[in-house]
Amino acid sequence: MISTYAHDIVAAGYFGFFGVLFLQSGFDKLLDRKGNLEWMEPHFEKSPFRGKVPALLTVLTLLELATCVMSFVSIFLVFFAKGPDAITVTLALILGTMLCLFAGQRFAKDYAGAGTLAAYFAVALVGAVWVVGPLLSFSVMQSN
Repeated sequence: MISTYAHDIVAAGYFGFFGVLFLQSGFDKLLDRKGNLEWMEPHFEKSPFRGKVPALLTVLTLLELATCVMSFVSIFLVFFAKGPDAITVTLALILGTMLCLFAGQRFAKDYAGAGTLAAYFAVALVGAVWVVGPLLSFSVMQSN
């Protein structure tokens, strides 16, 4: 059985990884909206998202920034709160944000970009299993 400290350190690294990922990505979309729109509008020209890119960029920016904040909050929660509720929300945000990004690349027929995101998604899934498993057993022990 893995020690609680080792689990917590790996879980903090997991949330830190996605916190940094979505911090950079969200702030890039926020601070360089014009440049992102100039790249995205032609990218999605032949997709079902044609004409909807500005609205979708706003939604994606908010989603990435919310995921970033919750990822960093979850680092604190791993060490001090030990409850799975907020951490589970963070995991759902990470996986949901990754799925949105992946769907966008697939609909734009950017298969190389989708492939890159698949690697991030794999990290998200493996990490989610690693993080949630011990927390679920902790919450079960608390309820008994």
